[in-house]
Amino acid sequence: MSAPTRNAAAGAAALPTLAAARAKGTPIVMLTAYDYPTARIAQAAGVDVVLVGDSAANVVLGYSSTREISVDELLVLTRAARRGVDGIPLVGDLPFGSYEPSDEIAVATARRFVDEAGCDAVKLEGAGAMLSRVRAIVAAGIPVIGHVGLLPQSVSTPDGYRAQGRDAEQALRIIADGVALEAEGCAALIVEAVPAAVASLLTARVSIPVIGIGAGDGTNGQVLVFHDLLGLGEGHVAKFVERYAEGRAVLEDAARRWADDVRAGRFPRDEHTYAIAPEALAEVTERLGRE
Repeated sequence: MSAPTRNAAAGAAALPTLAAARAKGTPIVMLTAYDYPTARIAQAAGVDVVLVGDSAANVVLGYSSTREISVDELLVLTRAARRGVDGIPLVGDLPFGSYEPSDEIAVATARRFVDEAGCDAVKLEGAGAMLSRVRAIVAAGIPVIGHVGLLPQSVSTPDGYRAQGRDAEQALRIIADGVALEAEGCAALIVEAVPAAVASLLTARVSIPVIGIGAGDGTNGQVLVFHDLLGLGEGHVAKFVERYAEGRAVLEDAARRWADDVRAGRFPRDEHTYAIAPEALAEVTERLGRE
């Protein structure tokens, strides 16, 4: 591994709890959240870092692609999550189109996530031309988490969600991208949908934390989408997802039982209603009778 640049040294120190976890060999747990209750659940579960991902486009707002969510929409969700998170880093995902055009636009967008939503860091996808964006955001004093491998914002059709790095050229490019992102000051990396061996090689080539999603167990931690983890979504579930609950089925069942109780006259019961003193009710009835 080549000696880190000044930017790389700054990046490694930007999210100290994650850097310390890597140094100790403690797996980092990152979970997405999109509002106050999901953030509170993530915090109570003991995760190390919360990501307000652009996956909100699909799982919260019902868009068909992560490319459709706007900065303003994601800021609303990020502010809500901020109110639910205390004492652990909150990372805001820069939406598609909000950082690619220029360094100045990238910094302005990142600044909004810090100033308006209280983020501790921002995440963006890709390397190449995006290295300049990372450099500019880091120079503005904002920690950045990079994202390599499968880049959802670059996928325009459903069949584009495929594992990356399965041939030598792709694998080498992913590793080179990760190394370059560290050199520009990224505080951590997310590597998505790549062979475990490739993710392990990348992790060994950089000194910053590498968090995997569909990248095996050779990284420094794992991230999953809240709705995937808890079975709240519908439709296709990625190969790398383990559902730890069937939350959608539980919630549907509860709503259905309530609807059945309403229609059958079983809800509300006495314990769900408020009483009025008999004399007050008598006065109301008397006065209504005068009208």
